[in-house]
Amino acid sequence: MSENLERRRFLKCAGAAPLLLAPLGCSSVKEDKNDPNKPHYVMVFDQNKCVGCGDCKTACNKANNLPAGQSRVLMEQQSGAVEGQPCPHCGKTTGCGCERKFVRVSCQQCKNAPCVTVCPTGAAMRDPKTGIVTMDAGKCAGCKYCIGACPYNARFINTETDVADNCDFCLNSKLAKGELPACVQQCKYDALVFGDANDPNSFVSKLLAVKDSVRVKPHFGTEPSLRYIPVVKLGV
Repeated sequence: MSENLERRRFLKCAGAAPLLLAPLGCSSVKEDKNDPNKPHYVMVFDQNKCVGCGDCKTACNKANNLPAGQSRVLMEQQSGAVEGQPCPHCGKTTGCGCERKFVRVSCQQCKNAPCVTVCPTGAAMRDPKTGIVTMDAGKCAGCKYCIGACPYNARFINTETDVADNCDFCLNSKLAKGELPACVQQCKYDALVFGDANDPNSFVSKLLAVKDSVRVKPHFGTEPSLRYIPVVKLGV
């Protein structure tokens, strides 16, 4: 077992009691201010195109070597029947004509990220080059401050590394190679679009300029970088 892993486990145990008393708003690490000259990477999830196949989750798990049973991306079904389960509206398991809607549940890549603000060691950080919220594994003490601070329930402790984990748009696995995030590459229904919102010529910028999109819990002031294009209800 590596020295860093042993250190994190020691700090996690030693810090368990203070965690119960420390307010989430306090930290020795301050969130960096957004630089308009740097890229602002965003992801757009189109509910009209997603069928809930789960290929995005599978691709993410493989690209980022996640342990069995843990995922950075989840697909939540909000209505309709799927995988042989009875529809909550009509009771049918097949041939259901009710609306089926899926929602991507993952790190929102907040511009004002609470996880970065509360991290006492600087492990939860914003990548200097891309501005993407990610983790410095060598600094993580496993204290779970970032998990408690996340209003989207999108962070977890990786059971193999003992380090807090989150969707970072495949920063170190795909983006580092000049590729799109694994989930975007894998989606055959074009339900996911990724790019730099600060580049007016990027496809994602042009898409957001013509499509109505929403953000989850915008009243929290976190300014999520994950946008949702809601289902368009067609007339019967």
